[in-house]
Amino acid sequence: MFTTFGQVKEYCNEKQIKMIDFKMIDLFGRWRHLTIPVDRFTEETLIMGIGFDGSNYGFAPVEKSDMVFIPDLSTGIMDPFAKIPTLSILGDVYVTGDTPKPFEQDPRAVANRAEEYMKSTGIADLMKTGPEFEFYVFDHISYETRPNSVGFRVDSQQAEWNSSNLDDNKGYKVPLKGGYHITPPMDILYDLRSEMCLLLEERGVEVKYHHPEVGGPGQMEIEVEPGAMREMADKTMLIKYVVKNAAFNAGKSATFMPKPLFGEAGNGLHVHMHLFKDGEPIFYDADGYSGLSQTALYFIGGLLKNAPALCGLTNPSTNSYKRLVPGYEAPVSICYATANRSAVIRIPDYAKTPDQKRFEIRNPDATCNPYYAFAAILMAGLDGIENKLDPVEHGYGPYDINLYNLPKEEQSKIKPLPKSLEEALDALEADHEFLLKGNVFSKRLIEIWIENKRKELKEFSKIPHPAEFGLYYDL
Repeated sequence: MFTTFGQVKEYCNEKQIKMIDFKMIDLFGRWRHLTIPVDRFTEETLIMGIGFDGSNYGFAPVEKSDMVFIPDLSTGIMDPFAKIPTLSILGDVYVTGDTPKPFEQDPRAVANRAEEYMKSTGIADLMKTGPEFEFYVFDHISYETRPNSVGFRVDSQQAEWNSSNLDDNKGYKVPLKGGYHITPPMDILYDLRSEMCLLLEERGVEVKYHHPEVGGPGQMEIEVEPGAMREMADKTMLIKYVVKNAAFNAGKSATFMPKPLFGEAGNGLHVHMHLFKDGEPIFYDADGYSGLSQTALYFIGGLLKNAPALCGLTNPSTNSYKRLVPGYEAPVSICYATANRSAVIRIPDYAKTPDQKRFEIRNPDATCNPYYAFAAILMAGLDGIENKLDPVEHGYGPYDINLYNLPKEEQSKIKPLPKSLEEALDALEADHEFLLKGNVFSKRLIEIWIENKRKELKEFSKIPHPAEFGLYYDL
């Protein structure tokens, strides 16, 4: 939005801005923020930055945790949820010194290095990334983990389980897994979705469309137009912020959690991608399989070869693997196909033109840090191009059939995605050399990521599950 300090000050005067809010992303993909009065924002801020404790972001040990963030003026937008007129600006993380230096583990820096590495290969100079955002909007959510009580409770006005509710019930409930493209009066969240999309459009996020998704108790989807990879990671954070705060202001709660409900559709973050060089698409070939070039197929080969390791970054929660199970349009098999939602890589059959010819990777979810996840996806694809990994030769397909209906003997020939976070972290630990090229990811970052995620696993494994009481209490 801005390129100079003078433009920021002029905008602040024009809009009567009172506060500047700086948002930074931590190791695990959560925004954090720090706010200063507009008069405290000076040109020196852009040089020396503002100090903060990096240990609370997961970036550094307590004994060496002083860091600074430096604002990126190009990301400035009006915060739509602040009562006091507030300008929101993203910050990049730097290590302290006489002159601050970029912090190698900063997620935005990792994504930037991935784009620079792509350019250095001569393969492409732009990867357009287009995520699809699936989320639930609930009317109530409560949960607890105590020594004597572990559980959660969710409610949604439109859910089928409320069909017999005697309090203010007008009917029109949405059946289990029956929400896809339903219309009002069952689609009671239409206006809220439209409000979310208008807020995004006003802040430079081009919305392709929005609609109710499969999940009956309030599952939604917003799909956006593709953009440059790091820019789209910025927008991913903004989209999650807008969705959650707009729902909260409406007296509801939005979640991108991959599997918040047993027996219902999960939330994915399908990522569409295509490469360009000098403004020309390089994934298109009218004579290739499904209109794809050999370069595109090599990119797919890299994604599929490295898919188990990618899961450690694209599906980094224990809950992720409750979504990646058969029967819910979530992929479990490492393969590719056209118009097939049961494959890890799906090639949209409706994208016919050179500029639109692309494919999507369907396993990621929004518990990922989008900067790390999108950068890792790019690096895996480039690895496939550089090593000419033909997906046909490696047995990845194409499988233009419903993989869930394959006989077990045929299914056994297709490698599965990891079935747990532990398997995914093991795969990432064993296969991450493709991420280290061009110093995009550092070995230390991979180690820190795996260490922290294994701590989560260790704690999670100690907690009794409510279902275990039904299975084992009487034994």
